[in-house]
Amino acid sequence: MNPATSLPVPHDIPSVGVLLITHHAIGNALIEAARHVMPHLPLSVDVVEIGDCSDPAGTLSTTAHAARALDIGGGVLVLSDLYGATPCNVAHRLGSLGVHARCVSGLNLPMLLRVLNYADKPLDELAEVAASGGRGGIFIDKV
Repeated sequence: MNPATSLPVPHDIPSVGVLLITHHAIGNALIEAARHVMPHLPLSVDVVEIGDCSDPAGTLSTTAHAARALDIGGGVLVLSDLYGATPCNVAHRLGSLGVHARCVSGLNLPMLLRVLNYADKPLDELAEVAASGGRGGIFIDKV
């Protein structure tokens, strides 16, 4: 796990935390790339990377702990790399542990950057922003 630099977000609602749950090395690489564009991330961000030999119970416990640490009242936006894979499945189990979260799968850099650029949005809107950013960052060009 890798807590990111946070700046206060000026608005009336509590800030949303962002938790990336990914396969090994993906989440930290995306945070590093985001910091290249935005040296000071406007939301609290953490990463849980799930390796090939990770213990499912331990992974869920670690992930729930990270999510709870990020939730300062606005909930947690969970971004997972692949729908239906282990990181996404772990994310979907957080609600049963009392974590106030929304999960958006298909994580890519445009999605993460869009989320960070709309730090003032509440959780439900930020989930929509994430999905829109992920889709909007995909182009097909003739070369």
